[in-house]
Amino acid sequence: MSEAFDIYTLLFLVLAVVIFIRLRSVLGRRTGNERPPYDPYTRPQPKPGAPEGTVVALPQGRGAEAPVGREPGPSKEDIAERLERYAKADSPLGKSLTALIKADPSFDPAQFLDGAKTAYEMVVGAFAEGDGKTLKQLLGDDVLDGFSKAIAEREQRGETHQSTLVGIDKADIIEAELKDKQAYVTVKFVSELISVTRDAAGEIVDGDPKKVREVTDIWTFARDTSSRNPNWKLAATEAAN
Repeated sequence: MSEAFDIYTLLFLVLAVVIFIRLRSVLGRRTGNERPPYDPYTRPQPKPGAPEGTVVALPQGRGAEAPVGREPGPSKEDIAERLERYAKADSPLGKSLTALIKADPSFDPAQFLDGAKTAYEMVVGAFAEGDGKTLKQLLGDDVLDGFSKAIAEREQRGETHQSTLVGIDKADIIEAELKDKQAYVTVKFVSELISVTRDAAGEIVDGDPKKVREVTDIWTFARDTSSRNPNWKLAATEAAN
């Protein structure tokens, strides 16, 4: 029995050595393409060109930096190209947007509307959830005060509110204004929304969880064009229906 035990033991040892050598030959090689070890204390690097902590950010536009030897600011052709889909150049809106682009060459209506739609979705969700922290980042002081009071009153009544944004059908810039260096851009949103409010007992007091409503909102965003902060904040709201 001892001889059989010694033979089997020897065979297993030889087999283990062979497997170890083969694994080491495959897994132990370094190609130079390995990822560096993860460091949980290292701050992640932002994407190139992405400003930190932005909400409704105004990305750098095509006329943000003037080439050497030329006057700063976008050309007439560049402004016309930006406005082409959003306003006629000789219309009141076109003239207002032109003034805004000249005051802040990074302003681009297409990029602005993308950010405005994202902000709309975030505000609707944050209000339904009573998320004051998110609302504080997105709203101006006056609007934040109104939203906060509505949330507090809702909570005091023991009510809960649920909103599901099915989609934004349209988002159009309808007004723009530049007062000193403060820019205001008003957007008309047409969206599909499911909303319902329940009391403390879970009974529906407003809305319908199975009905999609078309909602039209008119929101005005504001930003100080002299500030290096690219964020826009919601300065005023109006429900058209």
